Amino acid sequence: MSQTPARRRRTLLAVPAVALAASLALTACVPVQRSKAGGATAGTVTTVAIGDQQVREGGDLVMALSAEPDRLDPTTSSSLYTRYVMETMCQKLYDIDSEGTVVPMLATELPTVSDGGKTVTFPVHTGYRFADGTPFDADAVVTTLERNLTKDDSSRKSEMGPVSAIDAVDDHTVRIRYATPFAPITAALADRAGMVMSPTALEQEGDGFGDHPVCIGPYKFVERVPQTSITVERDPMYHDPASAHFDRITYRIITDASIRAQNLKSGDVQVADTISTQDVDELMERKGLSILRTGSLGYQGITINLANQDGVGTDPEPLDTPLATQRKVRQALSMSINRAELVQSVFRGWADVACSPIPDTSAFATDASKACPEYDPERAKELLEQAGVQQPFPIEMEVTNTPDTVRFAQALQAQARAGGFAITITPVEYTTLLDDQTRGDFQALQLGWSGRVDPHGNIGSFLGTGGGNNYPGYSDPEVDDLIARAAQATDQQERSDLYGQLVTKVQQDDPIIYLYRTRSITGVSTDVAGVSTYADGVVRLSQAAFVEGGDK
Repeated sequence: MSQTPARRRRTLLAVPAVALAASLALTACVPVQRSKAGGATAGTVTTVAIGDQQVREGGDLVMALSAEPDRLDPTTSSSLYTRYVMETMCQKLYDIDSEGTVVPMLATELPTVSDGGKTVTFPVHTGYRFADGTPFDADAVVTTLERNLTKDDSSRKSEMGPVSAIDAVDDHTVRIRYATPFAPITAALADRAGMVMSPTALEQEGDGFGDHPVCIGPYKFVERVPQTSITVERDPMYHDPASAHFDRITYRIITDASIRAQNLKSGDVQVADTISTQDVDELMERKGLSILRTGSLGYQGITINLANQDGVGTDPEPLDTPLATQRKVRQALSMSINRAELVQSVFRGWADVACSPIPDTSAFATDASKACPEYDPERAKELLEQAGVQQPFPIEMEVTNTPDTVRFAQALQAQARAGGFAITITPVEYTTLLDDQTRGDFQALQLGWSGRVDPHGNIGSFLGTGGGNNYPGYSDPEVDDLIARAAQATDQQERSDLYGQLVTKVQQDDPIIYLYRTRSITGVSTDVAGVSTYADGVVRLSQAAFVEGGDK
């Protein structure tokens, strides 16, 4: 077996940690605990409402994106930033509201469940049209859902559960049959699995659909300039054209947080995602700007490559390395990290400690899901000694090349040194990092997931054997069984208990070391209203508009 995944040539960056170690030493070393949401004065603000402000119709909005989206294909996409763009042009069967409640969108009602949970039926709107003029009906929904299940590189298959059949009962009714009950399906259809694509465009474009996506939304795709911008424009086919107020929306790729902030202050962009925690306090005091801020359903963590040598979705092929084969080494790494200290020192409290894939605010949270691994660098060294590996133990960790992420990685690097680790940081472009994790071309990487309202969306495809997002190549029969049982259970307490057991097991194996949850911090010019950011992390522009008389 190979010692490490095949690697392309790239520049490695061994980042000095002396200064960071000194600054972190000023903070008392305490056992990891859950932090409070947000900074000391942070409240949750999900929406800049239009209210009674006068809407100014038309105009071109520019939003600064902090990273390049991947392909604009709902079946294969794995990027949060792709969801930003799709929000305006690819509506879903269901959505979530500001409270995290699932609500109908292209469907007209929540699903009806029968046959002991094995049959799920839901009605959809009629009279709608896709951006290419194709009528929207139940058959179109079936075409999309079947593509999600059958496409070789689909990231949605494991999100949809053990489907045995999908059919259109009539023009406005869809029925999904299951081999065993699957409770998370409604939540899955409130995200990319529920984005319905034009059957005509799917037939014409095939695998190239993401280059010319056609869905239903107030805006439609115009063009993409790689690494530069994506543009959408008002769709005259949309069934509620009055709800789209802009002529065009341009998503401009600006990866540097300080440049995004400067463009926001100058007015060159009117909306900017992922405001740096270094800039947020100043921007909150600045006239002419509003700052949206909300907690996250997702997580940021370290993914360890255990058996992903041939790419996601292939059979696990264990790597022959101590990091991959010895869980004591991974446990030691987790014990070397003081999560609460990192959140406070790096993000100034504008983040939350994460110890599992289930947020503390979830209805499925339990003491087990909230429990953090002990912070104990001395014990970490003992585990490395028991594992018989060299100290400091070397790890190459890929991260996105954004200043905030690199700063966090440097602080983590400094902490891990005390636990017997020598981490080399390799900053790469975001899309490169996505490609590397999909192919298994990494030893360890620091990346996250924007989160789903049902825990299965944070767990099933990431930790289940063969899951569409199982980047570690993790495979454990006990975990697979717990995932399946939790998905089949209809009682909330039963599901919560099963997820608690799963978290305990995963924390023993550490295929993913959970670290923190971001707070979605979005800057909005007061010339614009109707912008929202909910706990799923998506910045919503579909109902936004320029308004008169904004605070300057």
